[in-house]
Amino acid sequence: MVSHAIEVKNLYKIFGPRGRDFVDQVKSGMGKGELNEKHGHVLGLQNINISMPAGGIMVVMGLSGSGKSTLIRHINRLIDPTSGEVLYDGVDVCKMNENDLREFRRHKTAMVFQKFALLPHRTVIENTIYGLEIQGVERGESEKRARGWIERVGLKGFENHYPNQLSGGMQQRVGLARALTNDADILLMDEAYSALDPLIRVDMQTVLLDLQKELKKTVVFITHDLDEALRLGDKIAILRDGRVVQQGTGQEIVLNPADGYITAFVKEVNRGRVINVETIMRPLDGEPQGIAIRTGTVLETAARQMTAASQTVGHIVDANGTPVGKLDLAAIISAMVTPTTHERRAA
Repeated sequence: MVSHAIEVKNLYKIFGPRGRDFVDQVKSGMGKGELNEKHGHVLGLQNINISMPAGGIMVVMGLSGSGKSTLIRHINRLIDPTSGEVLYDGVDVCKMNENDLREFRRHKTAMVFQKFALLPHRTVIENTIYGLEIQGVERGESEKRARGWIERVGLKGFENHYPNQLSGGMQQRVGLARALTNDADILLMDEAYSALDPLIRVDMQTVLLDLQKELKKTVVFITHDLDEALRLGDKIAILRDGRVVQQGTGQEIVLNPADGYITAFVKEVNRGRVINVETIMRPLDGEPQGIAIRTGTVLETAARQMTAASQTVGHIVDANGTPVGKLDLAAIISAMVTPTTHERRAA
């Protein structure tokens, strides 16, 4: 049974002509600096193990040089690994022959780039159908599909414009329409929104989330911005110097940072907009009291709902309306401002 999940297992990337010769030494503890000084090779990725959820958004984040863009390019094998596996539906992409890899890239993956990567001599619709042309799809069918996605991303009426006639946000919409027109299972987005102005960036995040509710693509999204990661990611992996420092849901990372490096990332996060009510609810010990609040509601919204209803207590209900827990306004406020364990230690 296919799942469209991606499994990255024991992945190493050492840049240099003899990278394979040093994998065992890196596994035995040789660091990035020593590898470069002694052997003139660069350690790009070290023992990466990530399960990327099928039909969900996997965010890989980290600062510049952390290895996040190197990692995403292993998924469609724009970069070959030194060691390890990248499994899609149980098949190792790293072992595909030339023909299978070509078919995988054409039909299973689509990529959206930071710098848009549009062809300047082609119009919006010509850019959008480019992938289908390569696949050999008949012109009438490819145009029909392209026009549908151009409209879905909010560019109806701009089909015959050229990239230099569009704003940055509009150009990125073209890039997204092009990727979606290919109808690939995997959508790879490498710093796709980092070149956009803040308001346009938030708008494009909303576009992606709205489309994802319907499409359920397996999305791998690269960013250096924690707010973006928390808004988009069903799961987040944070890289540092080519290694995974922590991975999990946004709530898990915000509430339980693995070390001081992660703590520095999350210390300014507005917990009220990240933590869900079911994370802090307590078991019911009688009849439900106060207003009903749905699971998945963030604390900030729950606090507003209670205040608007002039209530200080509430009960949590699941999607079927079944009570599953309780909480009060004091607990919500405490969870929104209580520092993490690492922050308390630092104090």
